[in-house]
Amino acid sequence: MISWLQRAADEVNDADRAVSRVISSMPPSPLDSTMKAVSTAANHSLLWFGIAALLAARRGASRKGAFRGVLAIAGASATANALLKPALPRRRPAAAELPAYQIIDNPPTSSSFPSGHAASAAAFATAVALESPRLGLAVAPLAATVAYSRVHVGVHWASDVLAGAALGSGIALATRRWWPVRRTDEARARPLDAVPELVRGEGLVIVSNQRSGVPDYDPATELETALPAAVVLRAEPDRDLDEQLDTAVAERGDWVRAIGVAGGDGSAAAAAAVAGRRSLPLVVVPTGTLNHFARDVGIYDMQEAVDATGAGEAVAVDLGLIDVHPGHGSDPETEQVVRVRCFLNTASLGSYPDIVRLREQWQSRWGKWPAFAAALVTVLHRAEPVEIKIDGRWTSVWFLFVGNGPYYPRGAVPAWRPSLDTGLLDVRWLRADVRFSRLRAVAALLLGALGHSRVYHQREVPELEVELAVPGMLATDGEVVEEAGRFTFRVAKDAIPVYRRHEERWTGRERPFIG
Repeated sequence: MISWLQRAADEVNDADRAVSRVISSMPPSPLDSTMKAVSTAANHSLLWFGIAALLAARRGASRKGAFRGVLAIAGASATANALLKPALPRRRPAAAELPAYQIIDNPPTSSSFPSGHAASAAAFATAVALESPRLGLAVAPLAATVAYSRVHVGVHWASDVLAGAALGSGIALATRRWWPVRRTDEARARPLDAVPELVRGEGLVIVSNQRSGVPDYDPATELETALPAAVVLRAEPDRDLDEQLDTAVAERGDWVRAIGVAGGDGSAAAAAAVAGRRSLPLVVVPTGTLNHFARDVGIYDMQEAVDATGAGEAVAVDLGLIDVHPGHGSDPETEQVVRVRCFLNTASLGSYPDIVRLREQWQSRWGKWPAFAAALVTVLHRAEPVEIKIDGRWTSVWFLFVGNGPYYPRGAVPAWRPSLDTGLLDVRWLRADVRFSRLRAVAALLLGALGHSRVYHQREVPELEVELAVPGMLATDGEVVEEAGRFTFRVAKDAIPVYRRHEERWTGRERPFIG
């Protein structure tokens, strides 16, 4: 075995020397100064940090690629320079064997194996390509140039560069364990054809919430132009949106064939509650700040909603329900439900609403997953445990998360849901009754092993009963809405139709990722 390894090492050394001899035999040319400049520019990854700053100036996949690239560089540089170089010392090429016009000033003296420059270059290019293949193709030639430059200027052997590039790409790919890649916002859902065609909005009652999204922007005027036959309501500030919509639908009787809403997630949930009660399809026009639900459905602007209503195409979407009970100490067999709340995305107890608030505050700068991780650490530092009864047992938790449908990835921080009509709830909680539970949760998160931690629990169920020792606040779709002592989370028996064009009928139109 040892002799085989020695022969393999000798063959690699011979190949490295052969490559270096070919490069050193090249006559002087402008290529030499270019390679020196490129190699020097990549010192301490300054070249990649500069490109990352440019990419981060644009929202979406570009910004995500920049942050993933910086994260991959940090991992690749630490592994190459702090771990592998000391553990696997190797002499660099002798400067005397190279022509003076190729040698850079002040060449490094650390171990030659592996190339840290090549590791960082490959890590950045691969990470950017994960978020945007088009941007990755643009960055890749520069990364390859940086990697080759280290051989051209005589500070690395070719095998050092190849090993560094493999290391960097591997670490960039490994970031998916902590930060999953999502190519599209649109979730899968069962197509429905049995919905009315609302030509010009005929039969549609839609409410416009001008308090959602951009201040001083009222989408009602645009709705009246795009859907001239629809009844367009403006949300009244001192009235619940679902009550206003319900009254308008009742007044128009059989004329109404669908209801709609222009607003954010909270507005969509209120309209969905009315749609569920009246067995009517729902039209969603995203005019809120983040519009998670509309993007999950696949509606990105007003025109897409208009196209879907005119075509009479929709998908089935589960409606999450929460029965609010009087609370701790009451008899579950005889008590009456105080009210029923609806949610489209998530519901939560404990400190989770604070996590969502901070994540939404930071994600425009950092991206969704890094912002969520930072928010989790921040909130856990100052959170107070909540005593809840779940599965018939009392336990102390930092928060309870309930998703309307299974979220991805499992065993980690919930990032998105791949499907809208599973009939299941995604239930996750962090235990507070385990010694050093917060420290364990943060460590597991950083190691990508949250799903294997004792403090983390997850299950998928159609219904969940939760009781609180002390009445606590319930948040749905990121908004605190209710205080009570007991809640029953469940999925409505019948899914609601939500207007969306069927994917297979989109001819040549790419569904974007907006993040």
